[in-house]
Amino acid sequence: MVNKFYITTAIDYVNSDPHLGHAYEKVCADIIARWNRLNEKEVFFLTGTDENAQKNAKAAKIAKVPIKEFVDKNALKFRNLCVKLKISNDYFIRTTEPKHVKVAQLIFQKLYDKKEIYKGNYEGLYCTSCENFYLEKDLDNGKCPIHKIKVEYLKEESYFFKLSKYEKDILKLLNNKEFIIPENKMIELINRIKKDGLKDLSVSRRNLDWGIDVPFDKNHKIYVWIDALSNYISAIDYPNGDNFKKFWPANVHLIGKDITWFHCVIWPAILMATNIKVPEKVLVHGFINLKGEKLSKTSGNVVNPIKLIDKYGLDTLRYFLLREIHFGQDGDFSEEALKERLNNELANDLGNLVSRVLTICEKNLGSKIKKSDVDKELSNKLELKTIQKLMDNYELTESLNTIWKFVKECNKHINDEKPWEMKGETLNKHVYTLLEAIRIISILLSSFIPETCEKINKFLGVNQGYLKDCKFGLVKEYKISKGEILFKKIK
Repeated sequence: MVNKFYITTAIDYVNSDPHLGHAYEKVCADIIARWNRLNEKEVFFLTGTDENAQKNAKAAKIAKVPIKEFVDKNALKFRNLCVKLKISNDYFIRTTEPKHVKVAQLIFQKLYDKKEIYKGNYEGLYCTSCENFYLEKDLDNGKCPIHKIKVEYLKEESYFFKLSKYEKDILKLLNNKEFIIPENKMIELINRIKKDGLKDLSVSRRNLDWGIDVPFDKNHKIYVWIDALSNYISAIDYPNGDNFKKFWPANVHLIGKDITWFHCVIWPAILMATNIKVPEKVLVHGFINLKGEKLSKTSGNVVNPIKLIDKYGLDTLRYFLLREIHFGQDGDFSEEALKERLNNELANDLGNLVSRVLTICEKNLGSKIKKSDVDKELSNKLELKTIQKLMDNYELTESLNTIWKFVKECNKHINDEKPWEMKGETLNKHVYTLLEAIRIISILLSSFIPETCEKINKFLGVNQGYLKDCKFGLVKEYKISKGEILFKKIK
């Protein structure tokens, strides 16, 4: 289906509460999903939780709570975060649910039957937090380079996936410049493979109480690569479900930069080995830092997104995350920066624009504005094709910046033309043009700040439009009902 779009986020460990980094990834994915709906595509948007990991079992043990109870409680927190953020996901997968367990076991069995999996012994340095083995040369003073905690030495019987067999295929995939954004992540992976090669991958753990059983060997649990990664197909009912037939391969896997290896090397190889198409694109975002350090549950360096929403409002946070942190790069969080964006941009630029125009409508035109000629000088300032191209290329921040440039142009137009001094048809023309501009701005911003755009549409008395409706001169008459101000400034 050309008109379908399937986007996923990474699934989150439930070993502790969600933080701002989790919120950021979900908001970015939500913006992309909503934008594709504006393009009238049939969208399937997946997010969820990774619940079978040993780090979850370890956290439950520390908390002295039964593992199932612990996982259920924390998974609900991640689900509630999605609701609080107004994430428009179509499904929230939990990897403990029966349909996922069934698919993870099916993939493992298929690989084994095709002799892509064999039994052997593994020994190496292992980080529980990122569920990854490291070579000594890759450690940071003996610690995991991501989580900064000591790794442990493991030696045990394991089933192995023949990852090495797919080295040439993976390099060919990575050399396709369409597969990974940004390009520098593609280069990193290619260089790593060329330097170290691909080694066969341990895909089971022995004698664990928590996790999904290897279907033909109850002494082993399926390890994260086949378990967690297969959520992207179990959620859409692989192998015979209608959603799998309709939406796979995924158009976009949206992930953080610390798990590119797993999604761009391991996952495609597993799919190749089971004759399933690989995803079309892996989109990699950066980290949110707090005082220069990555937000991390392991290190305790966290910011609570729920508290920020309660204090500043949902759309303030959503807007800030995309405007302040350039998508694809790392960025710093600070409440001061968030307040500045709220006061100077959301309140002064957008809020003031809507308030000024609606006040003129109310005072000078009796809240009814008929269709008239459009002021081309203002309408020509809208860079719609640029905005669409940027969004098509997943340049989310640049797209938002370009939309905001038009918001500022509208304010400048009011200052320059002084419509409150006009009368008759001249006044009607300028106000009608401004109302059409606000309606179009509301469509373009609805992916980023949905609550605000709902309010704007209510003020204007219009329904939410699609991208095809971003044209001046469509509304025959406006009946305005001015409401509360969109954004309150914070002192």
